[in-house]
Parts: sequence; structure tokens; C-alpha cells
Amino acid sequence: MNIPTPRYLVGHRPIDRVTDAAPIADFDTGYRPTPRLRIPPTGAWREGDDPGERRFADLGPMRLELGGELPQVRLAYETWGELNEEGTNAVLLCHALTGDSHATSREGNGDGWWAEIVGPGKALDTEKYFVCCPNVLGGCQGSTGPASLAPDGKEWGSRFPEVTIRDMVAAEALLADTLGVQRWCLVAGASFGGNLVMEWAASFPERTGAIAVLVSGAAATAEQIAFANLQKQAILGDPAWRGGDYYDAPDGHGPSFGLGLARKIAHLSYRCAPELQKRFGREAQGEENPLRGGRYAVESYLDYHAYKLSLRFDANSYLVITQAFITHDIGRGRGGTHTVLTSLTMPALVVQVDSDRLFYPTDMRALADALPGCAGVVSVHSDHGHDGFLVENEQVAHILRQFLARKAQQRSSSKLVNPRENEPT
Repeated sequence: MNIPTPRYLVGHRPIDRVTDAAPIADFDTGYRPTPRLRIPPTGAWREGDDPGERRFADLGPMRLELGGELPQVRLAYETWGELNEEGTNAVLLCHALTGDSHATSREGNGDGWWAEIVGPGKALDTEKYFVCCPNVLGGCQGSTGPASLAPDGKEWGSRFPEVTIRDMVAAEALLADTLGVQRWCLVAGASFGGNLVMEWAASFPERTGAIAVLVSGAAATAEQIAFANLQKQAILGDPAWRGGDYYDAPDGHGPSFGLGLARKIAHLSYRCAPELQKRFGREAQGEENPLRGGRYAVESYLDYHAYKLSLRFDANSYLVITQAFITHDIGRGRGGTHTVLTSLTMPALVVQVDSDRLFYPTDMRALADALPGCAGVVSVHSDHGHDGFLVENEQVAHILRQFLARKAQQRSSSKLVNPRENEPT
């Protein structure tokens, strides 16, 4: 029996003929790497690389939650729109675990992980709002992280300290000071980014006018910790990781296998079983014979995602950010998660994806019920699992527009009581 040629073939050497019968792009990154035959030891942005549309803020030294200090912290960030004279129209976007600052492009060319959401006339209208998206502390796309140079001129590598989501938010608060933003009218993010949103609300409630939390939570669950642990072990078990000091390795000899395996594990939690069955089934990869050492199409698909991440990310940053995800809990040292949640009275939007198997809809409903400022969970329908928040842009845009419209209506009503209120609607 002849198997028809796959309808969609994509890939670059050394991973050829990657089958995907229903292609879905990588939406968690704005900056996309140039394909290479040999994977470099790190996909981090380095000094001297093209900055793209990144801007950089040097924030000075910073003490960390778990002890120690970074002598100099820099955040890469991007902005769209103009901050008004009152500084009240600012929106903060928090990216996903392997995301970056490039949520959209100032050129309006469609680049960016939320390009259909952010821009003139879009749900987050940059003719109305000043939108800012920083790369997190510990990241690898321009912000201070393990691949950055330490004071001695060498990469931090294994010497980079553990940072928490609270540290990441504290760094973003310093960035807000630099930008002249005293209070965000909205802090929005999804997945790992939603964890930062929750921490912003808990750490700086007076600076958080409203929150939009998409497929995320107030604390990591046991299952999420388990998934994350497997991803960490994949990197730690790669001999080429070399204890975290691999930056001098030649191309092709970095920890790309471990980083790629971590991505494969993560990717299974980002998608869902019905989607994989529909897209790939038991189809072989091109001419390969799985009974003779060849791959199934779904195996090739995971290989390709591993390859792409290894070209644009850093293994140490993956470990740092994943550990921050594991330890995420807004209730730590504050009387417990539920206690903190019930104190967050700002307007809140909570969004679930109906096919999500990383942040389950039941957990999202519980989060919405616990937040005093939330009118109930809103659902996105998607066949793509957790990543639906990045794929189903039309639905997400509609939900954000409705939330901002309700917020504007509530704000207008409050002006009847306090006419000096001037936050933009």
C-alpha cells in the first residue's frame, strides 16, 4: 500500500523532511533563528549580535530573594505606543517560558508572538496604550542571564544564582521606574507569563491596575512540577552541559541534545492527544520505515521542535526559568496562596483553554472563583491544547476587547464619584 506524500514538509538540515499535515507555527517567540547545519553551544543573544527592535535598560545591582546579589542587571525590552503625560496608559506584557520581548514589531510586518493582538486598532491598541514587553531576568534574549558576561568578562554559566519569579518581577518594577510608569493599567500574560502576572498583583498591588491571566496559576501544581523536573533532568543529564560551563564549546558540541529533549517533554504538555492523532496518526516520516530504524511523523515533528529551540535558546536559561516556574507560589511567606488571592481586588480576567492539559480548565475556574475582581472564567475553544492561547488569536483578541470595555465602563462609572480619576479607558 502506497502512503501518500505528506501535504506539508518543512525542515532544515540535519533534520530533513519533517512532516506536519496541519502546520502550526512557533508562536512563543518573536525572534526566529537562522537555520544552521551545526547547532551552536547556546542560542542566546550575545553582545555584538543584531539587537533587532530590542532596547536595553541597565538597572544597577539587585539583591535576590534567596540571597546574594547580581552586581549589574540589564533587561532587554520593547515598547509600542506612547506613554501619556499622566503615565496611566501603560500595559505590561509577560512572555511565555521560552519567549522574548518581541511581542510585535514596530514595523507592523506581522512579526512577534502576539502580533495579532498588539498594534494600532488591535485588542491592545497601541494608539491608545503604551505597551511594554521585557525579556525576563535570567533569560537569554538580551536580559541578564547565565549566558551574559559576569564582571570578570566570562559568561556567568554555573555561577549564575537562582532567581525566582519574585526576582523577575522586582526587576520589571525597576524597569517600570526607569520608563516613568508608576502604575500599569493592565498586566497581562499567559502560561509562565501568567505566573509573573500573578506575582505582580501580589508583590505590587498598588502598581497593578488590572490583570489578565491566561492559562496560568497562582502556584505551580504537583503535576506541573513533575513535568518541569523531567525537563531539567534532560539538560542536567547531557554530558555536553558540562556543569553549566559550555560556552566555549565548538558548534555541534553544546548541550543541544538535552535542551532539545527538554523541549520535547514540554511540547507534549503544550499540545493535546487528539491534535497529535489528527495531524500525524501512525504515519511514517516520508520514506522512513519505523520497522527499520526510521521515524514516525510525530517523532520527526518533535525532533524539529527540539532543533528549533536549540538554535534560539540557552540551556542554562532554560534551567533557571524552569526552576523559577517550579518554585512559583504567590502565597509563599504571605500566609498562603488562598489568603493572597482573596486580597487581590483589582479587575481580573482569567482565561482557560478547553483542551489544555498543563493548566486544566478546572484549575482555571478555581482561580477565577478565588479572585474578588474576576467575573468568572472565560473559555477559548482550541484543538491545540495549552498553546491555544497563542494559536486562537481571534478568540483571545475578542476576550481582551470585552474585558477592557467592561473595565472602561466601570472606570467611567467611578468618575461620577471621583471626577479626578484620569486612567484611560
